[in-house]
Amino acid sequence: MTASRPLPAPDFVGYPEVRRGIRALLQGRPGTYRRPVPACPEWTVEDLLGHLAEIAERVFRRHGGTPPPDRPRDVPGLLDRWDDVGEELDRRLADAGGRSGEVMVMDAFTHELDLRAALGVPPPVEHLAWAPSFEVLVRGFSGSVAGRGLPALRIRTTGGSAWTAGAGRPSASVTAPAVDLYRALAGRRSLGQLAALDWSEPPGPWLPAFSWGPFTPPPVPGA
Repeated sequence: MTASRPLPAPDFVGYPEVRRGIRALLQGRPGTYRRPVPACPEWTVEDLLGHLAEIAERVFRRHGGTPPPDRPRDVPGLLDRWDDVGEELDRRLADAGGRSGEVMVMDAFTHELDLRAALGVPPPVEHLAWAPSFEVLVRGFSGSVAGRGLPALRIRTTGGSAWTAGAGRPSASVTAPAVDLYRALAGRRSLGQLAALDWSEPPGPWLPAFSWGPFTPPPVPGA
């Protein structure tokens, strides 16, 4: 897999921006805390936030930290808990360098997009987590393409970014707006939505590759 342009390093730089973005989304919207999140069918908004705080604590412990005393497990408490752990985790990831936090950042940013969709808020035009999270998703999808013995696929955004997924020279391409392509790689687009993207060849051979890692296309169209 090759990227058409270099990505910022280190990859965790977007994590504070995700925390700020989600806090801004939820503050002043107390009536939404029990709202379902369609991209995560078993979760409410509060459940999604609990997941993010739990993942931060898990990574924090992995880097030798001891989480601070617990806070109330409601949305305001979870936001504060996430910041308590996240601010220290930011420093530890900076010391570790490299890709230590890249999957966590991708997971958090993906869930920020899930939350925005659930609340009817458009995705951000610019975000520090966009590029590193895209790289994680393309790398995972590339492994799925190669692991299934499929021909390499050129992935393009309408904004001009491009990657090659799989091994060898691409035999086809798929093009979509950045947010749609990101959501497709993160298991947020149904097979019908995936097939409706701009493909240079019939997409059938590559559709199974969108099931990889924790991601599987939903049975109904996603947002």
